[in-house]
Amino acid sequence: MRISQLAERSGVPATTLRFYEGAGLLPADRSPAGYRLYGEAAVERLAFIGAAKHLGLPLEEIGELLGLWEAGACRDVKADLRPRLAARLADADARAAELAAFTASLHTALAHLDALPDRASRCDPECGFLTPPPAAAGGPHPVDVVLAPSRQVTEAEAERWRTVPVACSLNGDGLHERTAQWREAVDGAVRTSVAEGLRLTLPVDRTARVAELAAAEQECCPFFDFRLHLDGPHLHLEVRAPADGVELLADLLGHTA
Repeated sequence: MRISQLAERSGVPATTLRFYEGAGLLPADRSPAGYRLYGEAAVERLAFIGAAKHLGLPLEEIGELLGLWEAGACRDVKADLRPRLAARLADADARAAELAAFTASLHTALAHLDALPDRASRCDPECGFLTPPPAAAGGPHPVDVVLAPSRQVTEAEAERWRTVPVACSLNGDGLHERTAQWREAVDGAVRTSVAEGLRLTLPVDRTARVAELAAAEQECCPFFDFRLHLDGPHLHLEVRAPADGVELLADLLGHTA
């Protein structure tokens, strides 16, 4: 079958199929005219790749698993896959704990703010706005959040989004669902253009949902760069992408007004 036929049957965009070929995950034959040709096994292979991506495995590890999967020994795939999933689960648990602590800090700060008396005079230190809530005293107070692994990353790793391939691993249904989730989360946002991307200003109570979606988005589209900035009652979300990914960014979050 031709690449357009495989894309239609699998729900994987042709651009992603070409990227998978370049990454060594999806070999293709060539017709005398130079067109890519795929057998029926490509559909099953793409299903395996999609399942592995859904579990958060990077393409390098998926390529290693594909070799075992093609050999047909299920026990070998199981034995190789288990420690990889255990590592991903440990990382996900750590990130979930960080996000839960951050959410709890916001709730505590909001409750502290609501408990303060309404004064007709100007704000001053006695108002307590700048005083950390008791539960958070002595601890960190997040203001800027950059989505990245829990370990400390180098400057080159933090800028990795500029150099990774612009390709999304989600299929048609998954992509539509993720887009709908984003549109709901950023509904009513104030949109402004920033260098290489878009800035959305939202109510701060959407922080947890936006952070959850951004973390999921980086698993399938690592060419997006997400930065969250807390500013009192507002959350400022900045999303950047390489030049080739600008249209995909607009498709996901919409254009500026």
